[in-house]
Amino acid sequence: MESMEANTFETLKATVPFNILDDRALLELSKTLEMKTYPKGSYVLRQGTLGQHVLYIIVQGMAEVILLDDRNQETIIGIRHPHDFFGITSVLTHKPYVTSVRAMEDLTCVLLPGKTLESLMVAHPLFSGQFMGILSERVHLLYKEVITQKSYEANTATESPLLRKRVSEIMTRSPVTCHYSTPVTELARIMRDRRVSSVVVVDDKGYPIGLVGEKDLVHKVLTRPFAQAENLVAGFIMEEKVIKLRMEAFYNQALLAVIKHQVKHMVIMDDDRLVGILSLRDLLNTRSTGSLWVTDKIKTADHLDDVVRIGQEVDDLLNVLVAERASVPELFEIITEMHDRLTCRVIELCELEMSEKGYGPPPVDYCWINMGSAGRKEQTLRTDQDNAMIYADDNLDHEDYFRVLASRIVEELIRAGFAPCNGDVMASNTKWRHSLSEWKQTISRWMNREDEDSVRMLTILLDFRPLYGSRYLSQALWNHAFDTFQSSSGLAHYMTEDELLRPVPLTMMGGFVTEKKGIHKNEINLKIVSRHIVNCFRVFALMKRVTETSTLARISRIVHEEVISRKEGDMIQEAFETLMMLQIRENLNKVKQGREADNHINPYRLKKTEQLLLKGAFSAIAQLQKITKEHFTDYTRRVLAPGGV
Repeated sequence: MESMEANTFETLKATVPFNILDDRALLELSKTLEMKTYPKGSYVLRQGTLGQHVLYIIVQGMAEVILLDDRNQETIIGIRHPHDFFGITSVLTHKPYVTSVRAMEDLTCVLLPGKTLESLMVAHPLFSGQFMGILSERVHLLYKEVITQKSYEANTATESPLLRKRVSEIMTRSPVTCHYSTPVTELARIMRDRRVSSVVVVDDKGYPIGLVGEKDLVHKVLTRPFAQAENLVAGFIMEEKVIKLRMEAFYNQALLAVIKHQVKHMVIMDDDRLVGILSLRDLLNTRSTGSLWVTDKIKTADHLDDVVRIGQEVDDLLNVLVAERASVPELFEIITEMHDRLTCRVIELCELEMSEKGYGPPPVDYCWINMGSAGRKEQTLRTDQDNAMIYADDNLDHEDYFRVLASRIVEELIRAGFAPCNGDVMASNTKWRHSLSEWKQTISRWMNREDEDSVRMLTILLDFRPLYGSRYLSQALWNHAFDTFQSSSGLAHYMTEDELLRPVPLTMMGGFVTEKKGIHKNEINLKIVSRHIVNCFRVFALMKRVTETSTLARISRIVHEEVISRKEGDMIQEAFETLMMLQIRENLNKVKQGREADNHINPYRLKKTEQLLLKGAFSAIAQLQKITKEHFTDYTRRVLAPGGV
């Protein structure tokens, strides 16, 4: 077998779904195919041009899949590696390319003619089925990306979709490395000669195991006597905490890593191969995003007045993220991290203030918990507070201390921009501040429906998430809630009964049901609609002892527990993200106009594609209500009925 033919055979054998064909079929196929190389930076396909009716299968190198919007701005929506293929949509539809493909490095491909592919699909039904599945998934992902672009383009004037950039576009390639046994004297010369502020430390196989920066040299070497410093090696002074990102990761993932881990350098990997390094400076140079410094400002804030000023910068970041087309999960994750850090710093400073005023440190362990949208990690614009406090049981009564501390924290959160709760669901209210044993008694009382508003109280509480302090208290309370829920006959029915009585705002003919009069005439409250999903998955989470509180995480876990199918889970997740995207966008627009962010939207003012998305989301919720009814309401009625089993 000739070398090119053999290379083609091995490539096909390693490529899904060609790998399900037998060797004889692959050998015959390999004899007929052409192989071609494209230089780095060249376009293999261009969006909008007529297709060559050829499938490109990568032998060597990598390519990026690019989608152009109406303003000719690029978004990289995928990266193709060896044994991936592209061009499938045009081959099977005989239409122009819907994306562009550009070589990230010298790229070698096997070219499979469309007619040959069609013959294979006719002759091998299993191969055909897998191929059509891949096509369906790629079209679905492309459709979501196009819809997201259209939605943001209608409401932003951003110069470039920064958060949709891959780290491979902004990283420094071929980073400077050294072996862990490199003497620090040589390491210092390397940094000086190469003019770099950090060096990646690698093991014998070239895998990154640490980083050495200028600060490491100063603090860990120059502070030692010369005789000791001369014998040090890179492995002794390196920072072992190495944050790794894949080269196809997005800018937003790098941004989140900086925020969460408080690092200034990340190494970029292609599988197990080190291909680059990304610094905080790289992120800042890509766009003057001063908001990246907000987390550092929060961490170093010495006074409560400083935190108040920083709060506005967090709000500004939300506008940047929306303008840069961040997805709903990305918005939630980044803004939640910012809000959490802001709140924790307020609590730390209030504890210090208590000590300075003579109250002393907290007398026992305690845990500050968030509820509502903050508890579910779904807060974007800062809404009103929903928080509570759990403190450890003790022979002494510590209520006075925690009453003062909770009141000060709530006051300072108000100053920092978190409005007080209209219903007084805050730790400053004695109803939401208890010892662990008192909280257990309260939950038992509510789950046994001893209070008139028991179900409503449970709905508020059971999104609680530990934010600061001793998390074992929060976990103990969750365990008690799960145990009590399992033994509370009919509770799931009562928690879902009201939810199922409220239909989604769609007519039988598929039209929108809007408000008929008042200031919100012809509008729909998206917060109320999305609450259907939140409420249903809260009860599913209780049933399966899921402590994750975010709706997206709960959906994922309930799918994993096989309560609902993967298809149903994907459908509901897309519905939730659609509602959140529209709600966030509309609220931001209203705030910019000096209006209240009231979660209402006029569906008739949306583009046709967005109206279709919204109707699809409503239909998905109607399906979820049927699933929930079957799991809880119908089942409970059968069990509680005379003679039920």
